[in-house]
Order: sequence, then structure tokens, then C-alpha cells
Amino acid sequence: MRFLRLSLLGLALMGFVLPVALSQAPSEAPTGFDNLTNGFTTQAQFEADRDVFEESEPIEEGLGPVYNAQSCAECHQNPVTGAISQVTELRAGHFDGFNFKDHPGGSLINDRAIDAAIQERVLGGNEVRTFRTSLNTLGDGFVECVDSNTFVAISNSQPPGMRGQFIEVPVLEAGGLTRGGRFGWKNQHASLVSFSADAYLNEMGITSPLQPTDNTSNGRPVDAFDKVPDPEDDGEDVEVFASFMRATKAPPRDEELAATPDAKAGSVLFDQIRCNICHVRNITTLPAGSVINRGAFTVPEALGDKIIHPFGDFLLHNVGTGDGIVQNGGQSTRNKLRTAPLWGMRTRGRLMHDGETVNRNEAILRHAGEATSVINSYRNLTTNQKNQLITFLNSL
Repeated sequence: MRFLRLSLLGLALMGFVLPVALSQAPSEAPTGFDNLTNGFTTQAQFEADRDVFEESEPIEEGLGPVYNAQSCAECHQNPVTGAISQVTELRAGHFDGFNFKDHPGGSLINDRAIDAAIQERVLGGNEVRTFRTSLNTLGDGFVECVDSNTFVAISNSQPPGMRGQFIEVPVLEAGGLTRGGRFGWKNQHASLVSFSADAYLNEMGITSPLQPTDNTSNGRPVDAFDKVPDPEDDGEDVEVFASFMRATKAPPRDEELAATPDAKAGSVLFDQIRCNICHVRNITTLPAGSVINRGAFTVPEALGDKIIHPFGDFLLHNVGTGDGIVQNGGQSTRNKLRTAPLWGMRTRGRLMHDGETVNRNEAILRHAGEATSVINSYRNLTTNQKNQLITFLNSL
């Protein structure tokens, strides 16, 4: 029995999904902007975790020295904590004609600093610049519990000229073993713990055991300005952030609008012109009991065997809007971005990765590259049909 247990652990650490004894028929994942748990935690624990997610960090507890926000909720709070926002971050670097090179200190240019002497700014010679909007985290517990092989299968089912790129990225809490990326505009994270540790460091400047080293200011050390010993978080807050996101419900539809004739017609058109090739409607999570994140997490009942409707494929595509930045996917991903999941889209007024497009029609027409044939089909719709499609999008 001891040998069997070790063998199963070895399989889990190599990325294999372990079989579970019993599996229920998949059911719909709960949705809602109602500040209620999806069942992963109790409501009391959910609210306690949300308080930490919303907590404003002071300098005395490690904020900075360079940072963007004082809490997770600053960037994830429309219309409820954990949701999307109109907040952006700035990234920059240089393309030498062959490869992208990070701006000194990394591509992220922090907007704030605890001392004016270390305020970051884009330095000359870094002509690649982009804004990145904050992403929705509601329902991300379900996304985390999707088998990587599901994303591979989606990619394989897409036409060759529209095939999304699947990448594997390190799971920090599993010692850097890799798993299929799914979080962030570049799919740079595969787990919510990794995502939380990264955001704590890069957005708030707070170090943890998984990210123990402070960012620099344009490549210059900031040790003289940091009075709190690293790591500033013992890892507890990072786990709480992940717990909160795992307990959130997925973004709900506007059911009243979705039931209208125009929205129903728009839904049909969405599929007819093949928007659904990348904006995939239905994905099912792994069964409860499956071991994921390279052995670091077991899918619970609340998240297992759930059908989600993200309207995204969680793959990287070049649709002509690439930001030129390279993160965990290598140089081939320079002009690729993760398909934006459209669930919760009705809560956004600023669209695309940079938030620079402000209406649905222009956002659609901004697509090119791999999406050219789809956009040409959209152009050929009548004005009434385009309005129906946009009504459908506004119901998401």
C-alpha cells in the first residue's frame, strides 16, 4: 500500500490527473453578483477571506517600495469584489527585430512608489508600450479546475489558421513544475496561488515565500527604501486570496435581456459567423477528487463536474491586437494574447486588453489576424443583425 501511495503521488506530480472513485453527472456552476460563496468555503469564511482581499495594505506592513495598488479589490471590484475593473497597468520593453527584451527591471512599470526618488517611468529606447486592463477573477476557481487536456482538445479542434497556442507555465507552489497556463493576458499562470503571489508582489510590492524578492525601480535596487524584512507575507495572505477566488461564483447573465428576441437572434449569429471558435461557450471542470496543480490542490465537490460558460478558450491567439510583450510563453507569444472570456462583459465599458476601445462594434472590428474571416463575416451582416449580435454580447 505504501508503494501504491507513492506511485500515485508520483503520477500526480508528473501532471497526470488521478482517477476518482465516483463521478457525478456535470451540473451548472453557480453564478451571481451576490457576494455569496459557491460552496467551496462557508459563507462566514468567504466573507473573512473577502475582507483580506479588500484590505488596504500600509507601508508599515510591506507595501511597495514600487507598486500599483494598495489592495486586490482596487483592481477587481466592478460590480462586486473579485470582478473586473477599468483599471490598467503599464508594460514596456524593446523589440530588436528578432526578440523582445524587458524594460530594465522588468516589463511592468509600476504607477506608484513610497518615495519620489524611486518612481518608475518608461526609459528611452523602450518603444514597445501597452496598457493592460485588470481581469475578472469571479469563477476562476472553476477555470483552475479545468483539465489542461481540455484546452489542448479545444486547440486541436480549431481550424489551422485560428488554432490557439497552449503553453505550460510554472506552478510556484509545486516547486516550479509546469501546467497548462490559463490566468493573465499571456496565460502566465496556471494556478490561483501562483497568480496571487505574483499579484501581491507586482501590484502591491509585497513579497512572500513564493515571490521573496522585491521588484526594482527601473532596474535599480530599492532595499534602502524598504523597512520591512522579506518575505513580508508569510504566505497566509496568498493562500487567502486564492481561497476567496476559488469560492466565488461565475459572472451571471442578464437573463431578462438574454430572453429578448434580439439577444436570441444575436446568439445564433454569434455561432454562425464563428465567434464561438475562440469564445467557447461551454467547458466542464474535472471530477471532484482529481489532483491538479502538480499535486498541490485537489478538486473539491463545489468546483468539480461543473459546466461553465466563459465564452473563451483560455488559449493564446494573434488577432492583430498583440501587445508585443513576452512573459512565460517565449518569443512566439510576443503578439499573442489570451482570448478574453466574455462572461461579465456587460460590466465593462473599456474593451480589449488595453481598454482603449469603448464600444462593442469597434472592439469587434479591431480584430484581425487569426480572426480575419470571422470579422469579414461580421462586416457582411446587416445593421440590424449587427445590433442583434451586440445585444447578445450585452447580455453576457
